[in-house]
Amino acid sequence: MGKAPKEEHPVKAFGWAARDTSGHLSPFNFSRRATGDEDVRFKVLYCGICHSDLHSIKNDWGFSVYPMVPGHEIVGEVTEVGSKVKKVKVGDKVGVGCMVGACHACDNCNNDLENYCPKLILTYSSLYTDGTLTYGGYSDSMVANERYIVRFPENMPLDAGAPLLCAGITVYSPLKYFGLAEPGKHVGIVGLGGLGHVGVKFAKALGAKVTVISTSPGKKDEALNQLGAHSFLVSSDQDQMQAAMGTLDGIIDTVSAVHPIVPLIGLLKSHGKLILVGAPEKPLELPVFPLIVGRKVLAGSGIGGMKETQEMIDFAAKHNITAEIEVISMEYVNTAMERLAKNDVRYRFVIDVGNTLAATKS
Repeated sequence: MGKAPKEEHPVKAFGWAARDTSGHLSPFNFSRRATGDEDVRFKVLYCGICHSDLHSIKNDWGFSVYPMVPGHEIVGEVTEVGSKVKKVKVGDKVGVGCMVGACHACDNCNNDLENYCPKLILTYSSLYTDGTLTYGGYSDSMVANERYIVRFPENMPLDAGAPLLCAGITVYSPLKYFGLAEPGKHVGIVGLGGLGHVGVKFAKALGAKVTVISTSPGKKDEALNQLGAHSFLVSSDQDQMQAAMGTLDGIIDTVSAVHPIVPLIGLLKSHGKLILVGAPEKPLELPVFPLIVGRKVLAGSGIGGMKETQEMIDFAAKHNITAEIEVISMEYVNTAMERLAKNDVRYRFVIDVGNTLAATKS
């Protein structure tokens, strides 16, 4: 038997964890490693709740490890830095996103694409280099190698900026990589949730014309008047979808539930690209003929490397892009997960860790 979580490392830590596939979260004592030469330690102030947190606590994808402290949209204030750290200092506002380690030797790592490293270490429910389990941001403190620390610009609010560490980079990276981030391009965003609403903001700021594609007619006003999309399509409305056939240069599909993608392929111009960033737990149906006719591309994309993540945060700060959030207390987290499962949130829950976690200690 290995050591208990609270005895593995020298620094005591406290958070909320899921113990099994019920996904129920409750108070949890554990420990963090001592601050190494290249490490940054920070007090967690806010942590966003990502849809993948919900999938993970319930083991929907089949690779969850318990006990699990979720959370990979983590922001706070630096309390200690290792002797070799150059990037930040004590008192700085920082964040950690979806990853905390990689091999740093492969082609991906050498090209600032740590997110595609075969030895990627996730922020939670992953094995770290010392063989211990990683724990996420539903906790009082965080420690990470400085390579995985994102500096938060002064004008970026920590609470509404936190979700950008996952949701933001998840949409920003494919917009840039697939050549959709430029004036004159017409981009579709499927799903107006945590990822989608941020996708609209980034695509607009990057100069693209934006169409939101949703199953919910009720989101039209929000998409057009609050988020500033140029047009809105109800995906179940045959006439609307038919009229928009062949009009989009690219589509970012953020939906994490099983849904038909053939109608989306139909919206693309020839040589258009449909990029999937949501991760449904069951396979999607893909007839190939619609791709062949028009040389269309179906692709996936997952977050971004650390260099691009910092670029995204700096771009967001410059263009005043933040997530639309509902701030909650730590003890509300299980209710928030139930609401998230029903898509009952506009558009991202963020836990006020700094002000509400300590009160849940027994």
